[in-house]
Amino acid sequence: MAKQPHLLVSEGDLNEIALIPGDPGRVDRIAAQCENVEEVSQNREYKLVNAEYDGTPLTICSTGIGCPSAAIAVEELHNVGVETVIRVGTTGALQADIEIGDMVVATGAAKEEGTSKRYESATYPAVPDYGVLSELVDAAEANDEDVHVGPIVSDDAFYNESEDFVDDWEAANLLCIEMEASAVFSLARRKGMRAGAICTVDGNLVKGTQKGKTEGDELPEKAKNNVERAIRISLDAVAAL
Repeated sequence: MAKQPHLLVSEGDLNEIALIPGDPGRVDRIAAQCENVEEVSQNREYKLVNAEYDGTPLTICSTGIGCPSAAIAVEELHNVGVETVIRVGTTGALQADIEIGDMVVATGAAKEEGTSKRYESATYPAVPDYGVLSELVDAAEANDEDVHVGPIVSDDAFYNESEDFVDDWEAANLLCIEMEASAVFSLARRKGMRAGAICTVDGNLVKGTQKGKTEGDELPEKAKNNVERAIRISLDAVAAL
């Protein structure tokens, strides 16, 4: 098999389970908690390493920002034999009682994006694999986290999340908003893969503390610190799968 055109990998290059953060820099942060780390490729927004955690081999692959680039990653990971993908990301809360630094495990994602709709009807559910979801929740609780478990929303337009949109999402009791999960879940289901997502909260849109309101840095300090905790939870889940 020729190399995949974006990830630059071939069948057999990767492990069966992949953690898929958006940020390429987070690949290194995840790898720092692993052993036997080996960089496989780096191209555009995609950085891939193989590693081992608690005796379990895994791959870490960044996806960039948004559903289009995440979909490319899932397609090409599937093409080379990856069977499970877990998004490890950040998210903006849509409920007043969800604090910066809290953990959210998604039970489904509303499709406020266009990528998954090129594959299927918007009425088809974007949901994670139950086994992956369960292991993420169990790992969060084992790490003494007060984890929020429920539906989220994936949106394309970061700078167009108006007050009307936020009010509607809040009223629907969607927990938080991010930019990749609905496409990851939808494609994984269609490809026969397992998928899940855990995100740490980096702001609260209801309270007006969303990302971009922190002067001088992308994430507030509390959220940066808690990314490490989300990484640990995701790795513990991988070891249990």
